[in-house]
Formats: sequence, structure tokens, C-alpha cells
Amino acid sequence: MKHNPFKGTGVALVTPFKSDFSVDAEALKRIVNHVVDNGADFLVVLGTTSEAPTLTPDEKNLVINTILDANAKHLPILLGIGGNNTQAIIEAIKSQNFMGIDGILSVVPYYNKPNQRGMKAHFEAVADASPVPVVVYNVPGRVGVNLQAATCVELAQHPNIIAVKEASGNLQQIMEILRDKPADFDVLSGDDGITQPLMALGATGVISVAANAYTSQFSRMMKAQKGGRTEEALRLHYAMLRMNQLIFADGNPAGIKCLMSHLGLCENALRLPLVPANEKVEADIIEEWKTLKDR
Repeated sequence: MKHNPFKGTGVALVTPFKSDFSVDAEALKRIVNHVVDNGADFLVVLGTTSEAPTLTPDEKNLVINTILDANAKHLPILLGIGGNNTQAIIEAIKSQNFMGIDGILSVVPYYNKPNQRGMKAHFEAVADASPVPVVVYNVPGRVGVNLQAATCVELAQHPNIIAVKEASGNLQQIMEILRDKPADFDVLSGDDGITQPLMALGATGVISVAANAYTSQFSRMMKAQKGGRTEEALRLHYAMLRMNQLIFADGNPAGIKCLMSHLGLCENALRLPLVPANEKVEADIIEEWKTLKDR
């Protein structure tokens, strides 16, 4: 049986920047402490929400080391290593220090638009090269192609592929994976807004943007659903519903950084080509927080 340490509430950590757009290591420590203290179950490092494409290799190492140092409770760490050049990913894996890292999150190759056979061969090559377990990341809205349910279930047979982060938003597809997958393969929600329904259908966790800020509410919802307290889980799900929409209304991580800045966790700074959320979205987020903060 495969072992998957990535269950429950995973947080796709942002990379905080100072006003001069340098990495703010102190703010990153503050964010890690915030999410760990408020119920996170695992941490996702250098995922999409981290603005990783705009970070230099030295900055990526700074982010990884800062998070490892701040992770006092030693929550499992999932590191983003993906791309559209299979050989380059394999070389990156070979050169990566995996001390303190429990798995890698690897996205479906973007821009190249591989077919299903290409995706399968790609992930098998990545999994063969990785010394730690692999979580496949399906996000067709970002990469331009979709990892179909049948292909995902085939990949689930690989001994080093333990889960999929499903962000297609296609409930029919996700249910087919949940129905057909092996027992030792997990489905993680990649969409904050439908996480509770997916947990009810058999998902075992989430990789959440929202939990950067309102970690407590999100993790309580997850624990309630897992514990069979559906009424409590639904109450929290609906309490977060509007905020879960607002934080993506003007792009990610613009929305969540706006809220985190309001909470004093980091500055509201993003690197180009991303820019902060517009004034209307910012005002709506701050207003909605007045309701959500006490839930």
C-alpha cells in the first residue's frame, strides 16, 4: 500500500514580497506560523499561488528553506516541481535537496498541449525519477489540456504516484476518478469553492488558496466533513462561499494577498505580469471579511 501524508487541509503558500518586490522572508515565517497554528495539515511550497515562475533559483531556495525552518510542527511538505520539458524536470529532481520534503506536486505540461499518451508517459518518467511520492496536478484552465479520468486512473497504478490535485471543476470527471481509482490513491480538491462537496464524494483533502488567510474556518470545515458532521461542514462551506469566489475574482494570488494584507500577514505586492486586485474587488473582500472572520 502507498502512504499519502497529504490529507486534510493543505495550504498553497503565497510568496510575500516587500514594497521593492524582494522576497519577504519574515512575512513568510509569519504566514507559516499562522496556517500551522490554525489547523493546516500540510504545506504546499512553490505551487502556482507562490508566483514561482517569477522567482529566481536563489529565491526559490530561500522560500523553501524559510518554510522548512518555520515549520515547527513538522507538517508534511509538498514541493512544486513541474513544467513542459520532461527532461528538465527530471534534471531538477536530481539536483533538488529533498531533506524535509515529503513529496512533489507536478502539473500537467502546459503550452505543448500533449495528448493523453504523452501525459501518461510524462508523469511516469517524473515518478520514476523522483525519490519522493508524486501528486499529479490537473488544471486545464491554466495548461490548456485536460488529464482525463481514465488516464488519471492508469497513472494511479504507478507505485510512486499517490494522488491527484483535481482543479478541472468537472464533477463528472472527478467522480469517475473517485469511482475507478485504486484504494491507495487519493483525490485532492484543487478548487476551494467545491471542496466540501468533493469531500462528501470521497476526496481526502484539498490544496487550498483560501486557507492562507482563513485557515481556521477552512480546516474546521474539513475536519467536520471528515468526522461526519455534515451540518457543521455545510454551515462553514456556505459561510465561505462568497469569499471563495471573491479571492479569485481578479486573479490568483491577487485576491488572497489583498485579504492577507488586510490581516497584517504580508504586503499587498505581486510581481509582474500579475498586479494587485482592483479597488472594487478589494472593497468587496474587506467587507465580506467582516462577516466571515467571526464564523
